[in-house]
Formats: sequence, C-alpha cells, structure tokens
Amino acid sequence: MNDHAFTDAQREGLYRAIHERRDVRSQFLPDPVAPEVLARLLHAAHHAPSVGFMQPWDFIVIDRLQTKQAVKALYDRANADAAEHYAGDRAALYRRLKLEGIVESPINLCITCDRTRGGPHVLGRNTMLDADLFSTCLAVQNLWLAARAEGIGVGWVSIVDPVELAAVLGLPTHVVPLAYLCLGYVSEFLARPELETAGWRSRLPLDSLLHGNQWGEPLRDEPLLSALRGPTGDAPLG
Repeated sequence: MNDHAFTDAQREGLYRAIHERRDVRSQFLPDPVAPEVLARLLHAAHHAPSVGFMQPWDFIVIDRLQTKQAVKALYDRANADAAEHYAGDRAALYRRLKLEGIVESPINLCITCDRTRGGPHVLGRNTMLDADLFSTCLAVQNLWLAARAEGIGVGWVSIVDPVELAAVLGLPTHVVPLAYLCLGYVSEFLARPELETAGWRSRLPLDSLLHGNQWGEPLRDEPLLSALRGPTGDAPLG
C-alpha cells in the first residue's frame, strides 16, 4: 500500500486538470478574478521546483488597459511578420486564427526569469546554463494547472518580441520575459486544443514518441505497453 498517494478523487482531479487544460484565446469573459483566487494561483506558481532552489521567477500583474494595449500593438506587429512565413491555404488559415486575448482578459501576467538570481554558481546549473529558464517554465505550468482547477483560462502569448516586451514592462537587462499570459474566466473550455480543432496540428500518438534505453530503440516493456493501451492510458496506441 502506498501511504503517500492521493485519494482516488484527488488523483482524478489532478489528471483532469492536466488533460482539460487549454491555451485560451477566444473564450474570455470580462468577469474579474477575485484577489483570493489570483493569490492562490500565484502561490501555486511560487511553489514550483527550481534548480538549486534558485526561484528565478517574478510576477508582473497587469490590469492597466494602456499596458495591455501597448503589448497588443507588439503582438499585432509580430503576428503580421509571422504570417509571412506561410503560403497558400496555410497562410489563409493562420490569418483566421485568434492567437491572443490580451485586451479581452481581465488580467495579464508576465512571468519573468532573473538570470542572475542565486549568484554566478547555482547548485546544479553549472552544466545546464538554461536551467533557470526551465525552472521558470515549471512555475508557468503550476499556475496553469491551478487555474484550470479554479475554472480560469490561461493563454500564453508567444508572438511578441521579447526585447520590445521587456522595454514596455521596464525590465532590468538581466531579467527576461519568459511567459506573457492572459488570465480570466471563460465561456467554455474546449474539448480539444483550439489549434487541433482548427486543423493546424493534431496531437502526436504517444507510441511514436517512445524509445527503449536509447534513441530509436523500440520500447519492449510489455507491461508498460499494455498499460498504455488500456483504459487508464493517455491514449490508445496506434
């Protein structure tokens, strides 16, 4: 017996948050997020693991319309440039996609990474210098899953120049804007990711991503393969 496992209901809630989390762009409602709810999300983000316990993140909570509009202008320019990378039907589909909810969402949140935090020699970071960025991504994921549990949508706006964004937000030179997020209650959580529904990409089959012991070597663990094919697996193999 595993005395440290969650109850069935708690475990189900965790996996539900993982599988029902969505990158929200089009479904934001204007309803404000209560301070105590936002506080819980920020606490969840701050409890992410970090290499050397460096905790490189800071959180900029943005509710000022002028700031949102300035970031939206950055997005508009970057999105127009990005559209030029596609041609034909792909370009037409790209231009139909709504890829942000900057102004519509009641709260924007920029999660930054202080690349100097912890000093020049952070435990565990001497060989992987980007471990601070990886750690900050874990804070983003913590917040995202907690938000889903609270019924709050999150959208990550990656189509923006980070140098220009840093200037708009007044970041010091050693701090990078890792994630610009839109937060708010939503009219619905889509059953499938929006890009999948729109026909941009589909989820890759898990079996195509599995290797055994070395890259390209088949996974031969039959009990694991059987479990993956079963009703509790992420998806049937095939």
